[in-house]
Amino acid sequence: MDPRIWSGLPADLLEHVLSFLPLNTFLNLRSTCKHFKSLIYSPAFISKHSSSSSSSSSSSSSNPSSFLLLSHPQILESYSLYDTILNTWRNLSLPLPPSLFCAPSSSLLSISSGLICFSLPNASSFLVCNLLAGTSRTVNFPKYPFPFSFDSLTLVSTSTGFKLFVLRCSSGSSTNAFVYDSGLDLWVHLNQIDSVLGDNHNYHRQAVVNCNGFLYFTTQEPLSIVGFCLETGKWERLVVNLGAEDQLSFVRLVSDGSRKLFLIGGIGQYGISRRVNIWEREREGEDWVEIGSVPETMCRKFMSVCYHNYEHVNGFWHQGLICICCYTWPEILYFEVSRRSWHWLPRSPSLPEKWSCGFRWFSLVPELHAFV
Repeated sequence: MDPRIWSGLPADLLEHVLSFLPLNTFLNLRSTCKHFKSLIYSPAFISKHSSSSSSSSSSSSSNPSSFLLLSHPQILESYSLYDTILNTWRNLSLPLPPSLFCAPSSSLLSISSGLICFSLPNASSFLVCNLLAGTSRTVNFPKYPFPFSFDSLTLVSTSTGFKLFVLRCSSGSSTNAFVYDSGLDLWVHLNQIDSVLGDNHNYHRQAVVNCNGFLYFTTQEPLSIVGFCLETGKWERLVVNLGAEDQLSFVRLVSDGSRKLFLIGGIGQYGISRRVNIWEREREGEDWVEIGSVPETMCRKFMSVCYHNYEHVNGFWHQGLICICCYTWPEILYFEVSRRSWHWLPRSPSLPEKWSCGFRWFSLVPELHAFV
């Protein structure tokens, strides 16, 4: 188009045109010029893009933007992103809020529907932001008679904002749970969690997952799954029948976010895994069906890099993929559910060789209209 015509477009028409572009285009578009950046971050544009995304969702079930984000303690401004649509690595400097640069001990904790949550330990708070929209909110942790510490945090994006679910095991035997609602700007302390867990406090801190409005995590001895309903505040316990509970050396829970639950389990003897299997829950029943097993050569490689320290192993869902990763290894082993096939995600070419631990992976599906 002739630049004289393009530059003369009314602002509302330009907003309408840009609202039809896929979200992965914005990662490059926002740096084109100040005028485009101001339009993209305007409330009117966010509203238009939300409408465009909703109207086009019926014709395509896959999101046009889909990334695997690699986090490391030595990374703050520039994250390594693997574009699962284009199958390529991208190194991008994300527009982080200024408050993060004043908090050197901050860390990335959780991502949900384009919202990202960081910890701000020095301020006893969390920072939730939408990096594409340039919006953020600081959430102060409630002032209870213990210092700012927690065992796990899960961020859940909602239609009106977000919720934070925090678990903390005290120095004694009790476990505390807290829920923050951004719409009410209020923390709720859940007192009944001890009656749900009983004497079993050995839950997997990496495995709190969101599934159809419930947050689930696993407990051991015996193996079970505990669920918390974010809407009603009620707890439930799911029975797990795998047929191999006595041989499990570790388990990780994975969810597609809607209705499906999966279990990743290491199987072996004397606490040493020789195989890694994946089970899927059959609808609302108690039975779990094995849907995949890591090939022997891949399994040996993965077990060698985690050194049988299974606390470093984590699993998560990303756009039809069940990903298995390790705190000490910069690669991902993933299972493509639809094709029942296993693959390695290659190491990012920008990672220095000297980085040997601290790797954490997240699923990032940007949404410009995710509210904070």
